[in-house]
Amino acid sequence: MGNCFSHGKAEKTENAESNPDGDADDQNPADPTSAPSTKSPPTTTNGSRHPTKPAAIGPVLGRPMEDVKSVYTMGKELGRGQFGVTHLCTLKSSGEQFACKTIAKRKLANKEDIEDVRREVQIMHHLTGQQNIVELKGAYEDKHSVHLVMELCAGGELFDRIISKGHYTERAAASLLRTIVQIVHTCHSMGVIHRDLKPENFLLLSKDENAPLKATDFGLSVFFKQGEVFRDIVGSAYYIAPEVLKRRYGPEVDIWSIGVMLYILLCGVPPFWAESEHGIFNAILRGHIDFTSDPWPSISPGAKDLVKKMLNTDPKQRLTAFQVLNHPWIKEDGEAPDTPLDNAVLNRLKQFTQMNKFKKVALRVIAGCLSEEEIMGLKAMFKSMDTDNSGTITLEELKQGLSKQGTKLSEVEVKQLMEAADADGNGIIDYDEFITATMHMNRMDREEHLYTAFQYFDKDNSGYITTEELEQALKEYGMHDGRDIKEIISEVDADNDGRINYDEFCAMMRKGNPEVNPKKKRRDSFV
Repeated sequence: MGNCFSHGKAEKTENAESNPDGDADDQNPADPTSAPSTKSPPTTTNGSRHPTKPAAIGPVLGRPMEDVKSVYTMGKELGRGQFGVTHLCTLKSSGEQFACKTIAKRKLANKEDIEDVRREVQIMHHLTGQQNIVELKGAYEDKHSVHLVMELCAGGELFDRIISKGHYTERAAASLLRTIVQIVHTCHSMGVIHRDLKPENFLLLSKDENAPLKATDFGLSVFFKQGEVFRDIVGSAYYIAPEVLKRRYGPEVDIWSIGVMLYILLCGVPPFWAESEHGIFNAILRGHIDFTSDPWPSISPGAKDLVKKMLNTDPKQRLTAFQVLNHPWIKEDGEAPDTPLDNAVLNRLKQFTQMNKFKKVALRVIAGCLSEEEIMGLKAMFKSMDTDNSGTITLEELKQGLSKQGTKLSEVEVKQLMEAADADGNGIIDYDEFITATMHMNRMDREEHLYTAFQYFDKDNSGYITTEELEQALKEYGMHDGRDIKEIISEVDADNDGRINYDEFCAMMRKGNPEVNPKKKRRDSFV
């Protein structure tokens, strides 16, 4: 569905960053396995010579547990994902505002999940002080949760800056891309692969015109050494490199993701798209890039050359971050022309961004519907199918197992689950693939969850989502910036009555990357 997912890893909250507590000396950044050091607890209470009982050591962060609410006041919700919720928080001592991502420890089901959180903290600690990477503030663990406090980026997402200016040139795109590639070059030179680069993970620090761009959400990031090969499938559908789908990759995947972003920056639509996530993956593996449709004939040769070299399906032939920065098109005062791009490009970008925001609010509502029992039930289901405890099941075992379990999944849903889970097509599904794919289906495709989300928007229970109701819902989640809501409605409104009924809403939510309005046979509108 174009949303962040992870086969072989826990899914991380969108639009959230994590930061550990303490000074740069708290752990050895060169050693990614080192846990953050603990702080010395106070040794006396009220002047007594008797030592106090030291705080219990948290099993996730490996440091004394501490109540984040003793330091920060929690405010409104900023974002929600499968494993965490991000809130605005205020430092009590100064009134300064930050963002706090809270991860419920009950959702960290195994050692791998705990390691994911530790690594996220370690990587953010390691990258501290880099100008265009979100700044760390603190990490806290209490009995029930881990709280990651980070710099608040209140200026919106990457595309918001382009859309707000209303005047767009290749030179502007080159300037934005230059900052993004510099960030990635820094990460790679410090031994970190981001693995989930997409426009939503580049935020503006404030609403000021010259506010810096910050890379966020290192929840899927990993430390790497030269020549190391990774095999778990992680990322977001539009932006995943082909070698990730083939389960053999390195830092080159970040360059591919930025190449996809550059393609979108130049024409307003993704280079690889289909009606489903599975279809998107097939398009990525085919690797055909359209340079014939408008506006490509009017885009400069230098821009097209850079896109081709960043989207080379052979990672060994793909440009490195350093090579991209030295390409003539991207250089400051380089070849990128300053003539305005076609207005259609800006309109497409606008639609792309708006639809993502509508869908993202719906996903947040649905994420809150998933019960712990549902998740645990799926895990038990897999284990009952995996009779030899190998950690894998065949597609046929999956089908038989689902049948024996008396699952509510229809034949079509079982087929979708198979296609989604068996990403590399080898006929075997491992534990994490199954859980991720099944959760994904539960979040998106279960009737009761879609209906709950629809009801959230349909404030007056009329059976329709109106422009006023959609505007109100987007405002509640801080996702409405004053642009025309009617444009969003029109992209989903199949019967042209100016509002969205339940069937139209479901069609939008169930399609991975559609032409949202079937009346329009064109490539200019994407969810």
